[in-house]
Amino acid sequence: MRGIRLGDGLEVPAIGLGAMGMSAYYGPTDEREAVDTLRHALDIGVRFIDTAEAYGPFENERLIGRALGGRRDEVIIATKASAEMDDDGTIHGRNGTPEYIRRACERSLRHLGMDVIDLYYLHRVDPAVPIEESVGGLAALVAEGKVRHIGLSEASAPTLRRAQAVHPIAAVQSEFSLFARDMLGNGEKSTADELGIGVVAFSPLGRGALTDRISSLEALAADDARRGLPRFQPEAFAANRRLVERVHELAAAHDATVAQIALAWVLAHGVVPIPGTRSRDRLDENAAAADLVLSETEIRDLTDAFPAAAIVGSRDGVDAPAGTDR
Repeated sequence: MRGIRLGDGLEVPAIGLGAMGMSAYYGPTDEREAVDTLRHALDIGVRFIDTAEAYGPFENERLIGRALGGRRDEVIIATKASAEMDDDGTIHGRNGTPEYIRRACERSLRHLGMDVIDLYYLHRVDPAVPIEESVGGLAALVAEGKVRHIGLSEASAPTLRRAQAVHPIAAVQSEFSLFARDMLGNGEKSTADELGIGVVAFSPLGRGALTDRISSLEALAADDARRGLPRFQPEAFAANRRLVERVHELAAAHDATVAQIALAWVLAHGVVPIPGTRSRDRLDENAAAADLVLSETEIRDLTDAFPAAAIVGSRDGVDAPAGTDR
């Protein structure tokens, strides 16, 4: 798979794999299939694997360690220091202090069974801690060889500027898809481009809404966390599915799926998508989007087909839009 250069020299595949759903949030999990999917990802060139200590908590990192520990040289691992957690998973809220970041990093290294993290994010900016202090803590881990590159998640444009002044930021990770385009309007994407910071998109398929797999809410397991999200409430979901139907004609013209068109649109903006999946078949489908090229007219028509005013429901029930410090 072709590569994309992030920030300060980290090259990653054009499409990565978000591993969160293999351990949490989206209903029953199958460890054997998850392990096979993770190993298959390396086989087909999807070597950029994204996780976080919060996923499980800790279980997703442990899963990746079990699945890929023997293939360390083949994989690019991204994980995150999340809300402060005890070793038993008890959550206490955000903590962006250098002391907690160090503790979280060292714990993640143990869970992954690895001696260095390729890309280490601050999962959310802590409003009680100056970003300079948080980035200083991340930078110290780079100096010690525990981390190769650092990133932020859902950081605003001003925060990116302050962070970059302390240490090179390889990537900012935010939600970005046809359903979530805030980073284009709030200055986050343009600021990242100006500063040479790469952009990584989580939920590039709208948490599955931009696929044909979830064409009705009945496709979701009873304990799937998406059932509680505003865009997955019956009326909102139906309205948003009508927007997705507009993609089918373009998908047919490219002999592609709706998901592949949605991922190609993200790639066209110079953003690296990390769609999550738990199956090898879906992984193959997503990876094929790396070779799909949309024309400028098609990109514009796709954007116009998803006007912000027609998208029903906030992405996660939080008033602050994607891309702001939260």
